[in-house]
Amino acid sequence: MSDRPSLAAPFRSLDFRFLWSAVLVSNLGGLIQAVGAGWMMATIGASDDTVALVQAATTLPIVLFSLMAGALADNFDRRRVLLAAQTLMMTASVILATLAFVGEVTPWLLLGFTFMIGCGTALHNPSWQASIGDLVPRRDIPAAVTLNSMAFNLMRSIGPAVGGFVVASAGAAGAFAINALSYVPIILTLRRWQHRRPVSDLPRETLGDAMFAGLSFVAMSPNLLTVILRSASFGIGAVAILALLPLVARDLVQGQATTFGLLLGSFGIGGIGGALLNTRLREAFASETITRVAYMGFAVGTVVVALSRDAWLSCLGLVPAGACWVLALSLFNVTVQLSTPRWVVGRALSIYQMATFGGMAAGSWVWGILARDYGPTLALLCAGGVLTLGAFVGLRFPLPPLVSLDLDPLDQFKEPEVRLDLRSRSGPIMVLVDYEIAQADVPAFLATMSERRRVRIRDGARQWSLLRDLENPEIWTETYHVATWVEYVRHNTRRTKADAEINDRLRELHKGPDRPRVHRMIERQTVPLRDDMPIKEYPEVS
Repeated sequence: MSDRPSLAAPFRSLDFRFLWSAVLVSNLGGLIQAVGAGWMMATIGASDDTVALVQAATTLPIVLFSLMAGALADNFDRRRVLLAAQTLMMTASVILATLAFVGEVTPWLLLGFTFMIGCGTALHNPSWQASIGDLVPRRDIPAAVTLNSMAFNLMRSIGPAVGGFVVASAGAAGAFAINALSYVPIILTLRRWQHRRPVSDLPRETLGDAMFAGLSFVAMSPNLLTVILRSASFGIGAVAILALLPLVARDLVQGQATTFGLLLGSFGIGGIGGALLNTRLREAFASETITRVAYMGFAVGTVVVALSRDAWLSCLGLVPAGACWVLALSLFNVTVQLSTPRWVVGRALSIYQMATFGGMAAGSWVWGILARDYGPTLALLCAGGVLTLGAFVGLRFPLPPLVSLDLDPLDQFKEPEVRLDLRSRSGPIMVLVDYEIAQADVPAFLATMSERRRVRIRDGARQWSLLRDLENPEIWTETYHVATWVEYVRHNTRRTKADAEINDRLRELHKGPDRPRVHRMIERQTVPLRDDMPIKEYPEVS
């Protein structure tokens, strides 16, 4: 009998159940709003490219502000960040609905308020995704991510259809009003959630330092870089359907707002199927195999939609596209979550989302221009070609296996007692670690130090280098800098249990009788006229 966690395992958490249900309602309102915004722009916009700009206005804020939002998610109470995001989106939706009811919405006003709602989404996403690890055990994270995808696509299967009827009966203003009301359940649920942040004796990182640390971590994490590359290429091609679907409904199949809703609903039904198949596919196939199938399946669906002139055939093509959308994006998300320790998971997820939605924003703009100049059919066919090329990118940059590393803190570092009168901002600090390595072990030592360099820089070290003694070649010295003493302590607390193997190998290669010698130095690039770091005075013990 398999011991794998079931898809329903995350529901054992009461907080997850409540928040998941509230997000379900919010997703329904957001999708109804999307139908209203897309159809309104199709009727009041001056040209076809402005329709695609609605999708771009939704995704662009995620590109611009996700990293900042990820830093906030890792350094502040995520519950408060989520409340702020939901309040911002509700306020923008209320104002947009009011303007729509009085008939004062212009194309640029619509884009502006859509952009504001997108800003709320950018602030919400990293904190919500990072909170999954706070709500469920680590082994249940893949199931929780899948349930989130299923929730969105469950609403995608009915929300757009409902949105189409709402727009047809009450206009876009009615859709905007329903969206404004949909934020109430999640705001009330977040207010009751008793989120407990991990307690730390270290001061909170500044926003700039936190963003730089997130970028450094991702830049030195090959698995994350691969996910980011693949997600960006997928976003560029796959967004064509979502960006141009209003034009497909209006021009290619000669439909109305209800037709647009049914097309989006078909995409959502496919997404539910993809979510239900997710767990079994991950067990049966490698991550890269699933990713390539998702690229090719979405490409086929895109071509069907491009060539179809019947609503039923377009719906049929949208079902596999929706399934492939969920398969790819949920797999990317889970890979990021399982490859990232908790201290930086918000920032890693935000960078991944920046890449994905950056690809979508760029794709929306490109496909919109192509649709304006050459028609939606050619634009969709070109998008299918881009997705096909994206599948072949996997030959050079395959997605890493979905392996759950032990990324819990190692918790073996003890802050050394220093004799100088340091402050938390004292620095810069230079660290030197001496190793004694036999000549026969040098190749293994260099291979291990290559991994050590990546981990050091990933966790915040700067100016890393490796020195060899000219007079005694068996002596090697690893050096690196950190900006301040508190950053040195923070750097060491970021080490995970998965990194312990590197330390063990280095100790085995070191042939000295004791552990490698560590020197911690405070650096002075000029000579001070007085001793600004006096030796601490300790009372004599009689």
